[in-house]
Amino acid sequence: MLGALITILSVTRLFFPVFSKAGSGASDTLRMEGELSSLSDAGAWFNSKPLTGADLKGKVVLIEFCTYTCINWLRTLPYMRAWAEKYKDKGLVLIAVHTPEFPFEKNIDNVQRAIRDLKIDFPIAIDNNYSIWNAFNNQYWPAIYLADIQGRIRHHQFGEGGFELTEKAIQELLAEAGSKDTHEVPVSVNGDGIEAAADWSNLESRENYLGFERTENFSSPGGQKRRKQATYRQPANLRLNHWAISGNWTIDQQSILLNTPNGTIVYRFHARDLHLIMGPSSAGTLVRFRVLLDGKPPGASHGKDIDEQGNGLVTEHRLYQLLRQSMPVIDREVTIEFMDQGAVVFAFTFG
Repeated sequence: MLGALITILSVTRLFFPVFSKAGSGASDTLRMEGELSSLSDAGAWFNSKPLTGADLKGKVVLIEFCTYTCINWLRTLPYMRAWAEKYKDKGLVLIAVHTPEFPFEKNIDNVQRAIRDLKIDFPIAIDNNYSIWNAFNNQYWPAIYLADIQGRIRHHQFGEGGFELTEKAIQELLAEAGSKDTHEVPVSVNGDGIEAAADWSNLESRENYLGFERTENFSSPGGQKRRKQATYRQPANLRLNHWAISGNWTIDQQSILLNTPNGTIVYRFHARDLHLIMGPSSAGTLVRFRVLLDGKPPGASHGKDIDEQGNGLVTEHRLYQLLRQSMPVIDREVTIEFMDQGAVVFAFTFG
């Protein structure tokens, strides 16, 4: 259990973007921080048989908590793949523990599709009941715990970042275990698409949930009508990091649902990248949408999930990359127009 470790750390809200490349890194001595908790409560495994204490005995073990729509975790993936490959014959076992944030992330088919689409081949343990999460007293996506061959936690990293420190800790623990060649030069990665590193110097917008439980800066006149169909309209102007909707929507605890065709979301933001976590209200249905940037098609600033004219299609529950701007990055206003009913929208994230 890691209670002693966690109690000395201030906990902010979950899935919060990290606005710095620095993190909680290893000390020079890699002091003991706790004991590696069991993974026996995992509900399912992908890319591996269920891994027990016996399987991990004598191994350096890296546990990373994730959920598949988390942009902060997605941007760690190039490092996870590189470390898994580089140190697989040196005694490192890298395991992702998938603990869902949104209800649709509990769906095993959704997780399996994400693993396939993201080309992940290291072991993933499914933690739908938060059993492993709670055993670690974890509070973050992503979170890394690194254990030595005796099962003692010797390094942690909360939030993305700290990659060189984490790799240095991997190398030190492998060397302690007797590895003769751990390749002292750290891995060099170049994430593509949603896995590309954030443009931290221009990131002035933070993640925002759209459900009433945790949203910030909702600006449609009249405010939110919770858990009932209502018609909304846009304000004349939006302040930075404020958002609004128009059309007939239902605002629920974790998401908003478009009840009729031709609804919009507008958001004023300051970031290179803009993503939207969303899906269709019914499996197998498609929702057409169009993205405008300051009232115009995005052109070369389009993300991988729309074309230059801003056209896209909601087909499944996941994170959609709508914009990747070129320089300069300034305050902009994005409009997402949904031509069809049935869009369920959860959160904006930025990079």
